[in-house]
Amino acid sequence: MAYKVLIINPRAEELAGELQELEARGLPAVGAATFKEAYDLLVKDGAIHVILTEWILPLKKRSRETISGAELFSRFLALRYEVNIFLFTHETDCATFNTGGLINGYFHKGEESWDDIASKVRAEVISSKDRAPFFDALVAYAQAAKDAWHTPGHSSGDSVKNSEWVGDYFRFFGENLFQSDVSVSVPGLDSLLEPKGVIKEAQELAARAFNARYTYFTTNGTSTSNKVLIQTLLKPGDAILLDRNCHKSVHYGVIVAGAEPLYLMPSVNNRYGIFGPVPKQRIVESMDAALAAGKRLKVLILTNCTYDGLIYDIKDIVDQAHARGIKVIVDEAWFGYANFHRAFYPSAMAAGADYSTQSTHKTMSAFSQASMIHVQDPEFESIREFFQENFNMQASTSPQYPMIASLDVARRQMAMEGYALLQRTLEMAAALKKSINSLKKFRVLELEDLLSDEVRADGIRLDPTKLTIDVSGSGYTSKEIEYLLLTKHNIQIEKSTFNTITVLITIGSTYSKLNRLALALANIQRMSGARRESGAAKILQDFTLSLSSIKYLPRYAFYAEGESVPMRDAAGRVATAMVVPYPPGIPLLVPGQIITEDIVNALMTYRDYGVEIHGASEGLLKVMTPAEEQRLTAQGREMIPLPVG
Repeated sequence: MAYKVLIINPRAEELAGELQELEARGLPAVGAATFKEAYDLLVKDGAIHVILTEWILPLKKRSRETISGAELFSRFLALRYEVNIFLFTHETDCATFNTGGLINGYFHKGEESWDDIASKVRAEVISSKDRAPFFDALVAYAQAAKDAWHTPGHSSGDSVKNSEWVGDYFRFFGENLFQSDVSVSVPGLDSLLEPKGVIKEAQELAARAFNARYTYFTTNGTSTSNKVLIQTLLKPGDAILLDRNCHKSVHYGVIVAGAEPLYLMPSVNNRYGIFGPVPKQRIVESMDAALAAGKRLKVLILTNCTYDGLIYDIKDIVDQAHARGIKVIVDEAWFGYANFHRAFYPSAMAAGADYSTQSTHKTMSAFSQASMIHVQDPEFESIREFFQENFNMQASTSPQYPMIASLDVARRQMAMEGYALLQRTLEMAAALKKSINSLKKFRVLELEDLLSDEVRADGIRLDPTKLTIDVSGSGYTSKEIEYLLLTKHNIQIEKSTFNTITVLITIGSTYSKLNRLALALANIQRMSGARRESGAAKILQDFTLSLSSIKYLPRYAFYAEGESVPMRDAAGRVATAMVVPYPPGIPLLVPGQIITEDIVNALMTYRDYGVEIHGASEGLLKVMTPAEEQRLTAQGREMIPLPVG
């Protein structure tokens, strides 16, 4: 469907003529007389991509209140950041315009140059959104079918297409994939490690779409993106505040950087076995305590939203950190679409964070491992070369070009139809929630269910597209539900705790898939008979999610020789490796952490429940030897916890 132009003019006769002029030039247009009418149209119609507006607008009909200039433009962009705004007015003195740098152009009404207006509007949309320069270049190269005398070895698929043994491999993936899997030896397709051509263009377009100053494509997931940023911003001995339930890549980055981690303990919901957001007061008190203790605190990193869809009041936290001279990184692995719909706004970039990392592949249309780093830091130019060195250290010199193309295309899709897709996703999420809640033995958890008491006043919101379903009333454990969905109904869910399952509604969801899930749960409910007690009730009797203190810098513990001990005998020892239950990939133990009885009990419960645990091979945990602990303690290497709650 073609994009539309919204013209806002309080004078009805003028507006009718203006709409006709654009329609005559092939630009579909709609009109509004007030700010409220325009706002409502933007909410309802995802095809609107351009606004032509007067400098001053009445707020609503028969009202003397008005809105103008930067405030007007920012209100539109807060709703739909991807729209292009042009000032269309009789005003001529640009020196008096306070636009806030938010508009894309200006047209003077007295000149009535409609051909110029139409061409400029088209050019702006194409140049800012409606193209995918890297993808287009890759397609053109693949279709040229040049003889390849360079890597990769399959040579556009010629090594496999006629093979008796692996011809099925070629037929499954298809000719286009092999033709487009090319080498960095092709200069016309640019270099991810030093982009100057079509990759540079694609990254610039992504920066505009995601509200950033700069954007970098990465092809090894947000895991690599997090490590690049931590290694760039922290030197050995610098300190970083990090939520203890962040992804393991953050912990690895801290180890490599030789930084001092100051862990923020998250809120815990033991009823459902969920780590939640870090209480806001704890974040602020920890920043102040670290600075008062003389720590070289440089960075705060938070995960937003959490794996379960809990969204921080991120702008207030960013403002608090910046007031103390601390840079903010936000891991938005599960929240990359936040900039494209008011229901999720603000994204980290819109909230003023210095950096964000996004798993474009998790929630948009990119291939797995395709991610982005977004930069807003006003001081980035001073460290840009060092950032690039760290980027090159982590990145492959042979990136997968179809993966880069998928980032380019995913950006284009979100810029052109992200709002409409997300609106549909929200509607589907509401429909699925209603269907599930109509069943007697399943219930979609509300925000109040997921929050623990310590964060109820923190302005936390819930992403409606992440549905956590309480299955305890079914008489089955969540693992049994997961098994039945997969084996009987051919449905794969995102994750489970002891008494919940989580499903993601994405821009790729369909009503057919949603209704199949709802009907499958209805079938499971029918088959449950008179079951009353879920196995989860017994599991949770002695299960407590808790975390413990860090005794030594993770880097010291990570490089210790250590020894392996049975899990049941590990209480009181210091871990030398990460121990990570999957899903969701949040470490329960990190190097340098004291292992407590509660943690041992939690790990054994996870193991007995069949959860995959990385770092606990054959029931053994890697710990420091007593001699290694004694040596570090004698050297004064024990970490002193910050005096915060």
